[in-house]
Amino acid sequence: MTNVYGEWLKAQREAAGLTQQELADIAIMTRSHIAHIEAGRRTPSKEDARRLDRALGTGNVLQSFLPKQDVAVADYFEAALELEQQATVIHEFALSLVPGVLQTEGYARAVLRPTATPRSEEECDRLLVTRLNRGKILSDPVTPLFCALVDEAVLRRHVGNPEIMAEQLTHIIGMVECERVRVHVLPFGAGYHPLLQGMLSLMMFDDQPPVAYGEGVLMGNLHDSPALVETLQRTYTLALGDALPRKESLALLRATAKEYEHHD
Repeated sequence: MTNVYGEWLKAQREAAGLTQQELADIAIMTRSHIAHIEAGRRTPSKEDARRLDRALGTGNVLQSFLPKQDVAVADYFEAALELEQQATVIHEFALSLVPGVLQTEGYARAVLRPTATPRSEEECDRLLVTRLNRGKILSDPVTPLFCALVDEAVLRRHVGNPEIMAEQLTHIIGMVECERVRVHVLPFGAGYHPLLQGMLSLMMFDDQPPVAYGEGVLMGNLHDSPALVETLQRTYTLALGDALPRKESLALLRATAKEYEHHD
């Protein structure tokens, strides 16, 4: 984010006679989050900008002039992508596909190519770069803490071909073995559970309330209602209790990867 945006926000805040804490209270944010935005260290989400505009009476200026990023994602995922880059803890449930931040190039390309509307090679490449860049949040050895709860269907569903699947599962195994991420498999034997309705990502932050992002077919929704986020967190915790322990999940990942490696 350029300093022009942050400096303009600071000028508007000071013109309104508000301290960072007072603006944070009105906008339902934290003082440190405001400070990061003003200093140019953080890009606000669209929801952040909407709250700031409302608190400062600046119409939709802060929303309209958000710093642009060269990313290619569905419109409904833009705000969630920004928050994903800022989260210190991410708990994700994957129903049918490997979580985006864990996807390999081969797997991501296989996922992004099929579409009801044909895409050019250039567009596919832009989508692929954005998808792979999401995984860079795991290059930091500590933050964010990432836990993936994956339905067994994620392992069993062929995406691309057996070689791509073997490579993808081997990548996840490596991330688990080096303890950078935690992965738990929810086996078919667990039967029905509420999370079967779609993908879910729970994101926690040091300086703002947690949010939840849910996604279905060509649609996604970001939720910041404390009551709803708390309910989704409890639902995730209950489903995690039915999942295989870490060692058993890792063993299943290894066994499934070998099956793909020896697939005729």
